[in-house]
Amino acid sequence: MTQIAAEASYANQFADLQKKAPLPGCLGALRDDAFECFDRLGFPTRRLESWRFTNIAPIAETNFVQPTDRQDYTRNAFNAMGLPKLGGVEFVFLNGTYAPSLSTIDGLPDGLRVRSLGEVLDNDPDTVIPHLGRIARFEHQAFTALNTAFLRDGAVVEVPEGIVVGEPIHLIFITSSTGLPTLCQPRVLVIAGATSQVQVVESHVGTDVASYLNNAVTEVSVGDQATVDHYTIVLEGESAFRVGNLQASVGRASNFSSHTITLSGAIVRNEASVVLEGEGGECTLNGLYLASGRQLVDNQTTIDHARPHCDSHELYKGVLDGQSSAVFNGKIVVRLDAQKTDAKQSNKALLLSEDAQVTTKPQLEIFADDVKCTHGATVGQLDPDSLFYLRSRALSEQQARQVLIHAFAADLLGHIKVGAVRQQLDSILLDRLPMLSGS
Repeated sequence: MTQIAAEASYANQFADLQKKAPLPGCLGALRDDAFECFDRLGFPTRRLESWRFTNIAPIAETNFVQPTDRQDYTRNAFNAMGLPKLGGVEFVFLNGTYAPSLSTIDGLPDGLRVRSLGEVLDNDPDTVIPHLGRIARFEHQAFTALNTAFLRDGAVVEVPEGIVVGEPIHLIFITSSTGLPTLCQPRVLVIAGATSQVQVVESHVGTDVASYLNNAVTEVSVGDQATVDHYTIVLEGESAFRVGNLQASVGRASNFSSHTITLSGAIVRNEASVVLEGEGGECTLNGLYLASGRQLVDNQTTIDHARPHCDSHELYKGVLDGQSSAVFNGKIVVRLDAQKTDAKQSNKALLLSEDAQVTTKPQLEIFADDVKCTHGATVGQLDPDSLFYLRSRALSEQQARQVLIHAFAADLLGHIKVGAVRQQLDSILLDRLPMLSGS
């Protein structure tokens, strides 16, 4: 199928959605505006600078269809997936639709609300109107526009002012084959009131090797003096495609951190954009990816320092094997009035084969004069001296390689504050080590 034909099929699917599940008032208008934007933009091509090294023709030329509701997925099958047990809320979605039989939402702290977006749109739309589609702008983002046009279900997390949530909120998005190339479009909205604290973990999991597209959008509103710690774990199917867009607005003296861990997927594009809109805000963006075979992992980040006295820290690491490839494009913007900015960015990639390749492009756009901004990028192979040292301590070459690879990746995992998540990811990393080149 050509890209034009595939885009035309989305027009038919959108018209069908508007007939079967229309949204009232301004939310309906938001859907219309978003699809009009997608129709105007079309899927991005490599002629666009930000997509120059990422060929998404396999996505653009496939006629992905909206999934049929699959609520027959059993609890035993869910438990067998081995996802970390975080001890708090487990909010589960199957093919984009809330699955109450798989979810655990008992014992919520007073005031905390975790609801499905479908329920909110039907019964309490005023809650999301000030935020939905206003943080994750879609005017120049085709995939975000497509997600917004097909708004139907997702997760809404509301943390009232002053509430400290002691246990992480786990949002689990499972994609299961429907026999056709499936399009799932999860939507997450996190609203953290002033002085609140919350940890949110998103797990995106594919249950088989069938082709599908997971087009996910997360919007985070961080109130003044609030703390939000966010994690995205990508465990998509081997033949799956994923485009994820995280956008956050950070208030005065607030702290927002995001950790994106990519472990599978044929083509994965992770976008993260944070605007520090209040003086004294702080932001951390971290990422780790493992790529092998012919996988492509593309990480795009933007941190916008819009106010003075804000700090940002960014560290992305990748381990590549086989004929895999990766892209990192990290932009830091310091606006004219954002004096006393302190921004640090680092991108490191470890190549385990001669055919693996990385394209890295750090960017600084600085319009203020009293700032401290640094960035650095390194791409290399395992250090021969370190290998020799470990082998001189009676380790085999295979063991020495595994120790060095684990140390490289585990450095970033050490930044993860949720113990169960950190342990699960470290276990997955250890399982993958024997499959890496030369091991």
